[in-house]
Amino acid sequence: MQLSLIIAGSLCLVLAAVLAWAIGRISALKKSQAWAAPEPDSEKLDLLLSSLLSLQQKGIARSGTVSKEEFGQAVLDNACQLMGCGRGTIMLWDEKEGCLKTVAAKNPAREWTRALSLKPGEGVAGKAFVTGQPIFIEDPKNDPRYVKGTDSEPFLSMPLLVKSKPVGVLNLNSKEGHKPFSDYNVKFLTLLAGEAAVMLHNIDLFDSLETFYLEMVRTLARAVDSKDAYTHEHSERASGVARRLAQELGLPTPMIRYVEYAALLHDIGKIGIDEAILLKPGKLTAEEYEVMKKHPIIGHQILSPVKFLGPVAQMVLHHQEWYNGQGYPEGLKGEDIPLGARIVAIIDAWDAMTSDRPYRKALPREVAVGELRRGAGTQFDPKIVEIFLSLESEAPEHGADHAAADPAEKPEARRPTH
Repeated sequence: MQLSLIIAGSLCLVLAAVLAWAIGRISALKKSQAWAAPEPDSEKLDLLLSSLLSLQQKGIARSGTVSKEEFGQAVLDNACQLMGCGRGTIMLWDEKEGCLKTVAAKNPAREWTRALSLKPGEGVAGKAFVTGQPIFIEDPKNDPRYVKGTDSEPFLSMPLLVKSKPVGVLNLNSKEGHKPFSDYNVKFLTLLAGEAAVMLHNIDLFDSLETFYLEMVRTLARAVDSKDAYTHEHSERASGVARRLAQELGLPTPMIRYVEYAALLHDIGKIGIDEAILLKPGKLTAEEYEVMKKHPIIGHQILSPVKFLGPVAQMVLHHQEWYNGQGYPEGLKGEDIPLGARIVAIIDAWDAMTSDRPYRKALPREVAVGELRRGAGTQFDPKIVEIFLSLESEAPEHGADHAAADPAEKPEARRPTH
C-alpha cells in the first residue's frame, strides 16, 4: 500500500515537472528573437500559460474524481480558445477495442462526429496517430484522407504523445474565413497537446492504481465475509444495492462510487474482531458488545491511509450512527452523519433482517419492512428509508438478498450487524 502511495505521489511530481518545463519553454520563446512576435502573440502566450495552469489544476488536483471525458472536454475547450477554432474533437486510443474513440466534441456538425471511431491509419486522425506527426488538411471536402469529408473548413489533427508514444489525437476545424494553423500557432498547440497527453495518461495510471487498491480491499472484505457463513457475500450484495440507491438519490458519479465502496467495505473492521464474538449464537455481553462496537473504528484505520478512499473511510466510520444521535462511535445526529453512512446503515439493516444470523432466522419480508419504517426518524434517515423501500419492492423476489442491523433492538442492547 505504501509503495502504491509513493507511485501516486511520484506521478504528481512528474506532472508538476512537465508543467514547469512547459512554462520555462514558453518564457524562453518569449525572449527569443527568432520567436519575436507582435503584441497579439504575447497575449496568446499568456492564454497558453493560463490554459496549462487550468489543465494542471484539473488533472492533478482532481485526480481520481475527473474522468477522461471531462478532462478531454476541458482540453478541447482550451485548444479551441487558444487557436480560435469553432469546433473539434478529442479521440483517445481504446486498447480493448483497438481503435480511436471520440471522448470529447465541441459544436459537432453532425451527430456521427461524437460516435466516430477510427482504426490506426484510418482517416486523417488515424494517420496522425500512427505517424505521431500533425496533419493539416486545407480543403477537407476534396481530400480523400478526410473520413466522411464534406466540410470546407481547414482541419488539423494533432497527435497526443507521451514519450513519443501516441495516446490519442486532438482534431480542430478552423472557423470559416479564419486561418489559425500557421507553423507559429501549431507550436503553441503542440505545447498544450503535450501537457494534455501526459494528464490523460495520468488519469489512466490513477484508474489502474485505484483498481489495484479496490481489488486489495475487496479481498479483505471477502476475508471478513468468509469468517462467517451467515454473512457470505454480504458485502457484494450491499455494494450493488448501494449503487442503485445512490443513483436514485441523484448523487454525482464520484459520490456514487464512494457509496458503493463504503457498502462493500463497511464491515472490513470486523477482520480485527474475535470470531468467538462474531459467531456467538446468543446475545452479546456488555463487554463483548463494546468490543464489537470497535469495528467501524478499525475499518476507518484500515482505509483512511489510502488517499482516494478518504471519503469512504468516513462513511465506514459512521455507518453505525443513529439518526437520533444514539448510535456510535461518535453519537452523530441527523444530517451531521455523512450521507453515504446513512445509506449504508439502511442497506446493512435490511440485509441483517432478511438473512439468517447465528442468533435468529431471517425475518419475513413484511416484518422487515415494518421494522425499517419503525426505525425511520430514530435509527434511519426517513427520506432514504422510503426511497430504499420503493426500490426494494421493485426488485426480484422483493430483494431478499439485499444488505444489514436489527432496528427492533434498543441501542444499548442491539448488537452490530454481522
